[in-house]
Amino acid sequence: MKKEKMKILFVASEADPFIKTGGLADVAGSLPQALIEEGHDVRLVIPQYRQIPEKYQEKMESVCYFRTKLAWRDRYLGVNYLEEDGVPVYFVDNKHYFDRDSLYENQDKHEQYAFFSQAVLDMLPVIGFQPDVIHANDWQTGPLPVLFADRYRQQDFYKDMKTVFTIHNIRYQGQFGPEVAGDVLALGQNHWDSGKVRHNGLTNYMKCGIMYADHITTVSESYAQEIQTSYFGEGLDYALRLRGDDLSGIVNGISYDKFNPAADENIPVRYSKGEIDKKIANKIHIQQKMGLKVDADIPLIGFISRLVEQKGLDLVKAVFDEILETGAQLLILGTGYREYEDFLKAKESEYQDNLSVNIMYDSKLANQIYAGSDMFLMPSRYEPCGLSQLISFRYGTIPIVRETGGLNDTVISYKEETGEGTGFTFADYNAHNMLYTIQRAVSFYEQKGVWNKLVSRVMNLDYSWHNSARKYEDLYADLVGIEVEKETVETKEAETPVDIKVYEPQVTDIVETKASKEAEKAEAEQEDKLININTASAAELSQLDGIGNAYAERIVAYRDENGPFSAAGDLTAVKGIGKKKYQNIAEMIKV
Repeated sequence: MKKEKMKILFVASEADPFIKTGGLADVAGSLPQALIEEGHDVRLVIPQYRQIPEKYQEKMESVCYFRTKLAWRDRYLGVNYLEEDGVPVYFVDNKHYFDRDSLYENQDKHEQYAFFSQAVLDMLPVIGFQPDVIHANDWQTGPLPVLFADRYRQQDFYKDMKTVFTIHNIRYQGQFGPEVAGDVLALGQNHWDSGKVRHNGLTNYMKCGIMYADHITTVSESYAQEIQTSYFGEGLDYALRLRGDDLSGIVNGISYDKFNPAADENIPVRYSKGEIDKKIANKIHIQQKMGLKVDADIPLIGFISRLVEQKGLDLVKAVFDEILETGAQLLILGTGYREYEDFLKAKESEYQDNLSVNIMYDSKLANQIYAGSDMFLMPSRYEPCGLSQLISFRYGTIPIVRETGGLNDTVISYKEETGEGTGFTFADYNAHNMLYTIQRAVSFYEQKGVWNKLVSRVMNLDYSWHNSARKYEDLYADLVGIEVEKETVETKEAETPVDIKVYEPQVTDIVETKASKEAEKAEAEQEDKLININTASAAELSQLDGIGNAYAERIVAYRDENGPFSAAGDLTAVKGIGKKKYQNIAEMIKV
């Protein structure tokens, strides 16, 4: 059965690589591309903030501009466009609302994001895009579903569209004075009286999205259940229970190109599944770099996080000495509340050989910690999805987590009776339960056969965006009323043990080993530095300048359908790869 193509508009207040303050930007920067690679027409729209780098603003082309009304206000609405890594991106342009020093901390943010939500709906007939599904995200786009239901769905152009609203974190709701419902959103009194747009006497943008979207999602199945309770629901649990039949959870993915230990230039020794000895070389490197005692046999626990109570810092603080008494080392990276920063820095002087505290955030160092750590600690009070446990899997690092939200959905507690599991977990938010789980992980680390199988198993897991995209694809298709082609599930290969080789902890040995490996690599690259477009995988092709994942997949699909390329120049026959793209990569490829 042929897959039916859907048209999706993804609406977000931020998206990587244009503008990023949190995890929403990662989702908006990755999910549309993954859906495009599944064969759908997906477009992204975000505000055109002043902070978007000039290199992107220079590439934008004007699509249209016109005047629109936000209640009684007459406002300019411009729409600009560019394509990034195969994803069509629209930017809503209005200097009054988006040429600001801050994204989310402006006094009139209720007006900014009401305008953005309405602008997205107003622009569709003008740009000639009629999506099957409009997918809005978080409180900044919460007004969109209610505006759509109030005065757009009745029009022929919009009548068949469906709306999806995703909650990334229920804590941040966009709550404003009661006058905003009428004076800014221009909603009739009936909406206020129904209770669907208000909470505690305030206009609530998150609730607008919850109550009026055709379907609500959040970023894990467990979080979808948790937020229907008073403990996790931040006051909106009753609204989520009312919409419970229309609420589901889909775990976010991670970029398997960005987080790839076999190609990560941020780590000193790259490695693949089965090369556990090279992972240990990364461990020794990070021990040396961070001033820890260099010993491959000492279990190393990584902790990369905001230093706030939500992330379980009060648990860590309560049993800190006992954690270090397990014989493990602890490597911490992050910033947050002064109380926790001061506590950790004070402890660092007590445990100089086994504790490294780094009050900062450094993405390169973060990757080195993922690669060099044996375990990764995430004792969160709540965690809508969590990405660090997925990155840990990718690098063969075993997570120790509390069973909440996305952590509960992705980490399976190790059972010694059956040998099953992908990490170590505890249920109650309790410091001694966490400590026992750390002790348990450390005890299994000493059993190299068990630990080796765990490392091999987690590196086999697939939490790439393609898996998440297929679940969204099913959701969209169900809303629109079409069937999508189901892939045949391949049988997984049986696990095979991998021998762990321990490096001697000598600084000179590591330096010399790294230097010799780099020299060998340079020689190999000199001998054969060209990528063969007839044999290269999509992942290899995506590394070419300006190609990316979407075009790489197109090259492979064209090759599968038409046979091998006769000459490198034949690449221009692939859709979207014109002469300019070909000229950029001509000296890097061969047939």
